[in-house]
Amino acid sequence: MCSGYHFFLHCIKFRVLLSRSYTLIYIFLATVISAHCRAQQQYDLNSDWKCIKASAIKEKGERISTPAYTIPGLMPAVVPGTVLTTLLSNKLIPDPFYGMNNERIPDIYNVGNSYYTYWFIKDFLASPPSADEKVWLQFWGINYSADIYLNGHKLNDKPDKGMYLRQSYDITPFMSKDQANRLAVIVYPPDPPGNPNGGQGGDGMIAHSVTAQYTAGWDWIQPVRDRNTGIWDKVSIKRTKQVHVENTHVITLVPGRRSPVGPQKQATLRVSMEVENPDSLQEFEGTAQYEVAGKKVFVKVKVAPLTSEFVAFPPLTIDSPRLWWPNGYGSQELYDLKARFFINGKTLADEEHVTFGIRELKAVWNKKTSSRELHVNGQKIFLKGGNRILSDALLRFSEERYDAEVRYHRDMNLNLIRVWGGGITERPEFYDACDKYGLLVMQDFWVSGDCNGRWYDPLKREDTNARRAYPDDHVLFLESLDDQVRMLRNHPSLAFWCGGNEIRPPADILIPFRDSILHELDSTRFFFEYSNDDSMSLQSGDGPYTIQRDNYFWEHRSFPFNSEIGSVGIGDDESLMRFLPLENLKPPYYDAATRKWVVDSVWRYHKFAGYDSVIEAYGHADNLHDFAQKAQLVNYNQYRALMESFSAHMWDWYTGVIIWKTQNPWTAMVGQMYDVYLDPNACLDGVREGAKPLHIMYDPVHRSVIVANNGFKSVSLRITSSLFDAKGIERNRRAIYNNVSATKAVAVPGFSNPLDSQARREGGFLYLSLADSASDSLLDENLYWLPDAKGSYTWLEKMETAKLRGRDIRFDSGIVELTLENPAGGPVAFFNHITLADPKTGDRLLPYFCDNNYISLLPGQRKRVRIEYEAGGRGDLEPIPTLEGWNANGFSVGR
Repeated sequence: MCSGYHFFLHCIKFRVLLSRSYTLIYIFLATVISAHCRAQQQYDLNSDWKCIKASAIKEKGERISTPAYTIPGLMPAVVPGTVLTTLLSNKLIPDPFYGMNNERIPDIYNVGNSYYTYWFIKDFLASPPSADEKVWLQFWGINYSADIYLNGHKLNDKPDKGMYLRQSYDITPFMSKDQANRLAVIVYPPDPPGNPNGGQGGDGMIAHSVTAQYTAGWDWIQPVRDRNTGIWDKVSIKRTKQVHVENTHVITLVPGRRSPVGPQKQATLRVSMEVENPDSLQEFEGTAQYEVAGKKVFVKVKVAPLTSEFVAFPPLTIDSPRLWWPNGYGSQELYDLKARFFINGKTLADEEHVTFGIRELKAVWNKKTSSRELHVNGQKIFLKGGNRILSDALLRFSEERYDAEVRYHRDMNLNLIRVWGGGITERPEFYDACDKYGLLVMQDFWVSGDCNGRWYDPLKREDTNARRAYPDDHVLFLESLDDQVRMLRNHPSLAFWCGGNEIRPPADILIPFRDSILHELDSTRFFFEYSNDDSMSLQSGDGPYTIQRDNYFWEHRSFPFNSEIGSVGIGDDESLMRFLPLENLKPPYYDAATRKWVVDSVWRYHKFAGYDSVIEAYGHADNLHDFAQKAQLVNYNQYRALMESFSAHMWDWYTGVIIWKTQNPWTAMVGQMYDVYLDPNACLDGVREGAKPLHIMYDPVHRSVIVANNGFKSVSLRITSSLFDAKGIERNRRAIYNNVSATKAVAVPGFSNPLDSQARREGGFLYLSLADSASDSLLDENLYWLPDAKGSYTWLEKMETAKLRGRDIRFDSGIVELTLENPAGGPVAFFNHITLADPKTGDRLLPYFCDNNYISLLPGQRKRVRIEYEAGGRGDLEPIPTLEGWNANGFSVGR
């Protein structure tokens, strides 16, 4: 038996299934167990930390952690955070996201690990535990290893290692009687940190450790100089009675094929929990209980000293369940569950709160496409996703930031996010947001083919055979997998586990993880051994990743479930000027004499991905503003075409697609729908348009009109098409009624060629619309700008100015609404970008969420626009709506 299995058996050594001895009681009314019940207390230690470089202090940890000991030279520390986060907060390093500042920060490879080895100190007040209390110190994430001291006592025998492994300590005997406590943590960087030599993951040596590989540099980020060393997630104190509750698990069973609307048949819950007794002498007897949806379930439990009992409750039936659905298919209903343990049936020892959704997943093989398709509640879901690295390269996370980022994905009409394996396991708040907005998650673990030896790479220090054995500590990797699965498995959004990015983990990690850990802890989700495994898609592969002609995505049949396909993605000039110095604002240009593109050095440093000659098709850009505006046209068309081509062939060619990628954790200039400051660009709106659940589109290769219906019911529609020239004159208007099947994309009969000879010769606008055939209400519309016979869009530069009007502007807390009107008799008001400005500073308010951005209006058309923003802390602020369009700058205000 391999070492992984030995480890796994050790993990489950004391688990005893109580299936022969449980007692079940259903109680439908609130029940008071005891008037003396008192819940556990939990609070975070996430403020008022101090730190100092370890080389600056010679005392040992026992002395440093003594509350009375004075430590000279301490500075404020950011926890959760990294050493770089703290140094930046104290203005000791320049902002590594700006210009070439990252080159001014010493790299750990050159200065040695001791340079970024730091003590983190936290003084806190806490009452001493009573005779029947336990106090637990919990670390949710430290990178990479640490020694922990409290009040003069060392808590760990040897340094705790692993970026992804949570740690918990029983600190009951070490709490101060006078309430003054000191926690001291010395944090060591990953070793070896690797040479950031320009390779993917640098020279690959960073992958010796169970840590994020991107920190040594990638083709979308420069190296993170401290390799994310620090206490990067929260630290908390939890007080319980003698018995401790953990790892509550909820499995939901939803048999049959369900509809998002109407009455629901029963669903079933299978709930388990673990009850730990850390006492070395005393056995405890009590009641394990959980409460959900007005029902309570009890099990009698005995917990021997120094053991952990696995408690499996009998199945619970839920009548008329409120189901959870992915975005675009139904609502995201969530339930709250309280799991508790009562000593002797009276004293509340500990409790856990779990939020979950009732849904069932099945991953089915589609023989027609030769790829995996996902069923949720018995219905097949066409997967439209985005690859995610992590939120911020300096690990500055917040619940609000996670919510905004996942909401952007919801607004793009996506229904899946893949968490890429060269980064991190995201924090629970990220998955909470995915639960809220209906974004399914494909969770990679922490290996990547680039570092782990899938390919020969001259930039790597070691050969492929050596690299395929990474990381060094396989037991630590398995222990971290076990822990992270327990942390995440209750989230309804979590759909797939994945062994790694473009490579399987080593066999003695893969086999115990697949066959033992997942079998024991979570057998409800499909496991891909790596991100483009044959079990995901035969004829597997990925890409392209660069700019393509708009027709490319229609002309070329991609992989049936492409886990990575993407393109460009710079922001507008305001986004670019946040990190480009004034002297570096000149955009790239094509030098006809040398037949090469000339790109500024700072643009190159920030990983600019060339737009090649595509921008030139709109006319040569002489300045940053012009270049960035034309780039938005390209951005929109690239991603609209990508998503439309996949939707047009769903279930025939494809079962899913995942864009590479939707965001960057740094000021990179490639592959992003919004920048690191949460400012969206036109890529977001192109994806939003192309990924609509019910959508009308134009296939430029077959010159046909297609309607894609992701819903579960057929719809009867009125379909229209019109052509407009640069002056706004309409011609060739056509209309037809059609019935569109559920979960299909169909070419509309009668629209085999909606373009006339003038449009093919001179260019122009093609307008398509869908309306409900019964109510005539508009369901979808789509506007294409067409090239002339030479493939040029320069006719757009000849358009007259549109005289937009703004009407009925309304302000509410965090919401701005207005109606835009383009008067009849003029041109199309084309590609209008709407933002909000702070009335005091003039700066753009970020993040903001516009339901119809980069909006175009036909002559005589009105559209209502809603913009939401985070109003917290801004009082009665009324932001200023701003509009910049291709042929309209601003709008007049009328009634």
